Amino acid sequence: MFGLVTKTCPLKKTNPVAVRTLGLVIRVIRQKTNSAPVTGPAKRGEVEMNLSFFGNPKEASIVSELMQWSEEVLEKSNPYFNDLPPCPYAKQAWLDEKVAVLFKYESSNQVLYRTVSSFDDNFELAIIVDLTVEMAPEAFHEYLDDLNTVISEGMFIDKDIWVMGFHPEDDASDFVADIEFDATVEEAYSLIFVQRLSKLQEAADKLSKKGYYDTYDAEYNAREIYAKRENLYRGLKNGDET
Repeated sequence: MFGLVTKTCPLKKTNPVAVRTLGLVIRVIRQKTNSAPVTGPAKRGEVEMNLSFFGNPKEASIVSELMQWSEEVLEKSNPYFNDLPPCPYAKQAWLDEKVAVLFKYESSNQVLYRTVSSFDDNFELAIIVDLTVEMAPEAFHEYLDDLNTVISEGMFIDKDIWVMGFHPEDDASDFVADIEFDATVEEAYSLIFVQRLSKLQEAADKLSKKGYYDTYDAEYNAREIYAKRENLYRGLKNGDET
């Protein structure tokens, strides 16, 4: 899960981006770029959803950039979050090996739909790196918002899923304006995050008691987004997602 905020940091100094409504924890598998591909069915602790970046320098570079971004930006304490990091659990999460990273090169959204409908609970977060970047930012976020709605209505059977995204043309957030981050990947890409709605919301409730949202919510009026996620969670628990 990736920091419970609606807009996070610029990932590239020359092309500011922001992360909208990200989850709570980043857990990306620490794989060496020279590791051999894993084959066959995954066992517990293996990386069935993470195979695609093995042996591909571009994909390995993107994974490395995500890890660096976490360390230099998301894991640092920030006054916008009551001196908590944007992603309070990120540092430990890197070590837990609980994120799957998948890559999307085509217009089809099948990789996203498969991840939603067959979420692997060996992981807490799946990150889909979309290298097509076909949608404009507003259309991209509206699409993911609509997808959350149809997930809650049972279109993918499993209703305990929340998706959120990052677009390379999103506006950068003020609360990271003074943070320098040297991007290592020139190619633009979008990110789509898929995780358990219940785990995300329960973690958010705990952070809320620590004042995590107080300054940020007042600054960015993020309550509408939080409210939808919370309402879908309450509906999930009560058996009425509508």
